[in-house]
Amino acid sequence: MIELTKNGIIYENGQINESPETLQPDQKSEFRQNTIAYQILNNHNTSKIPGKLKLKFDSLVSHDITYVGIIQSARESGMKNFPVPYTMTNCHNSLCAIGGTINEDDHVYGLSAAKKYGGIYVPANFAVMHQFEREMMAFGGGMILGSDSHTRYGALGTLAIGEGGPELVKQLLQNTYDIDAPKVILVYLENEPRPGVGPHDVAIALIKAVFSNEFAKNRILEFVGPGVKTLPIDFRNGIDVMTTETTCLSSIWETDEKVKEYYQLHHRPDAYRKLAPLNKAYYDGMVSIDLAKIEPMIALPFHPSNAYPIRELLENAEEILRSVEDDSEKLLGNSLRLSLLDKIHDGKVYADQGIIAGCAGGMFDNLCAAADILDQGTIGNDFFSMSVYPSSMPVNAALTENGIILQLQKAGVVNKPAFCGPCFGAGDIPSNNGLSIRHTTRNFPNREGAKPDQGQAVGIALMDARSIAASAANGGALTPATDLDIDYGKYEYHFDPTIYKKRVYFGFGKGKEDETLRMGPNITNWPKMHPLAENLMLVLAAVIDDPVTTTDELIPSGETSSYRSNPLKLAEFTLSRRVPEYVSRAKAIGLMEQTRRDGEVPTELRDVIDRFGISKSDFFKNMSIGSVVYANKPGDGSAREQAASSQKVLGGAANIAREYATKRYRSNCINWGIVPFTLSADQPFFYQAGDVLYVPGIRAAIQEGKTSIPAKILANGRVTDLVLNWGAFTEDEKLILLSGSLMNYYADGHGNKEGK
Repeated sequence: MIELTKNGIIYENGQINESPETLQPDQKSEFRQNTIAYQILNNHNTSKIPGKLKLKFDSLVSHDITYVGIIQSARESGMKNFPVPYTMTNCHNSLCAIGGTINEDDHVYGLSAAKKYGGIYVPANFAVMHQFEREMMAFGGGMILGSDSHTRYGALGTLAIGEGGPELVKQLLQNTYDIDAPKVILVYLENEPRPGVGPHDVAIALIKAVFSNEFAKNRILEFVGPGVKTLPIDFRNGIDVMTTETTCLSSIWETDEKVKEYYQLHHRPDAYRKLAPLNKAYYDGMVSIDLAKIEPMIALPFHPSNAYPIRELLENAEEILRSVEDDSEKLLGNSLRLSLLDKIHDGKVYADQGIIAGCAGGMFDNLCAAADILDQGTIGNDFFSMSVYPSSMPVNAALTENGIILQLQKAGVVNKPAFCGPCFGAGDIPSNNGLSIRHTTRNFPNREGAKPDQGQAVGIALMDARSIAASAANGGALTPATDLDIDYGKYEYHFDPTIYKKRVYFGFGKGKEDETLRMGPNITNWPKMHPLAENLMLVLAAVIDDPVTTTDELIPSGETSSYRSNPLKLAEFTLSRRVPEYVSRAKAIGLMEQTRRDGEVPTELRDVIDRFGISKSDFFKNMSIGSVVYANKPGDGSAREQAASSQKVLGGAANIAREYATKRYRSNCINWGIVPFTLSADQPFFYQAGDVLYVPGIRAAIQEGKTSIPAKILANGRVTDLVLNWGAFTEDEKLILLSGSLMNYYADGHGNKEGK
């Protein structure tokens, strides 16, 4: 079904050479430039240093959880206008049930910012951000940077990257996105999927094959091969958007006549560009996918990689579901155990809810296929329920024109507006111990909106729209769509651009300097952040032993989204569903630093400074105290910067990890002045909250370009030595850390001042 080739390969004239051992490193680098990825990267790179990229993007995109903070940061750093098209969609905080006016206050702020600085504003429920970008902004050979991890438009020929908000701030200030030249993995597709197999099945199978072994981590996936031509564009987009869950940097596909037709259908024929690898393209590995052998898949809680063929789950239901229950006790905390074995009845496994939504599920082809499966049937009037969210108003209009919405409604399915809520826990939260099957992007713990601190446990499983509909037709009993004999129809998709023309604000290049930003009471400025001191004292505020810690665990999604424009309010939720004691501990550590700044030694540290041999002079003049979080592998999942900024707001100064799950989370830490320490594999970490680390000379070490630093830790009454690593920082990263944050970096006069 899926095979991995770990050694490099050469792709030439559609043929694969798996043994290019004779190539020297410089030849590999030369031939890597022939990949589609590097054809695009090189056109956007401003660096003259081999192996180092400094990228400028063609456009930017954010949703209403992130754009307020981004614009606030950029304007405080001197931004006068948007130098490239910047799309602000309103697809996350569309529900205004929490916090009174604050969600709509953010939307009003966004429109006023679009008018003032020259932006593109998409009103609430008009489109999920990635569907709008596909329809209106993607183009062949382009690059788009988004403040959402699922920023992926590779199937349309656009190399897109999801990052934390500070990276968008850099672009708004006409600076660059700086990375080491990434490796590229060939994803070779052959044959054609069977009827009933959908894009989520292929995506989940791919994630299962490459996530745990980090085969794709921080690399670019490049899709080619004869199988590409067999896939409709919605199918390609559905696979492409899920590549984020492999932890790759980005993805890109070869383009063909179907892509050309897509742009013509969307009234943008000039956006098409033929893209293919040039002769002798070198790849650092390969994923081979035989599409004909892909089965309907299910990704069980609590990760998209926890995947099985639905057939295999049904054959081994008791064993597999018990293992998920066991995992739930480790991940949910509060002695909770998700109950799934009671979903087994008469040899079948029953779900309680079905959802098809968002940038992955809510596309035209998926909903047409679901309607075909449910034609003349019903989801019944028992406990199983089902909702669909078309991904944009134009998609909803096309489904209406083709009778698909009515067909679904007659089957008992509820049609809802474009909204990303089911992907991150805003709306459609199942009942306690409910199992929801969803064609959405993620099923991480604590992401579905339940509150473990109140004794709630919920399971989310990812499936393709086709198998969700097949299961719905069977009363919620999990059913592979390939088990059904369905006559899938061919429906004509018609894109109506007037839907956007009459309501979306297209203001790029038309900024009005005298426009007033409309600031609701929840929109606040960032608190003062101090430069990095000569020496650092760190107090452990949380120790997390889980193999991976997601950004949803670092800062929950769902109801917290309403407070993303209020850094102090949002910070109250930091680690609340994983280490509830963290916030009070971090605040207490912050008070120690304030006491030090006031010229007194905190009571808790009087013995500590003696044990470390710190003089009173150094303690008051050359020191800062901050909290630190240890986690084995933090940062899997969303690009949201608040996973780092909320720690900073509470006085966080560093993270310690074995490794960082994604490049974007490490970048977020740096951009918020949080030192991203790592520990080598041979250094045990058995410390606990309250233990104190002393890192002398850290400012000088970063300035001098060192990659590690000796430190001491006081634990169990003993002082012991350890070495903290951080790898190589770019010159800008050094300055950001020394300044204390990206905003301080710009306030200190660093960065490109062009256009200010």
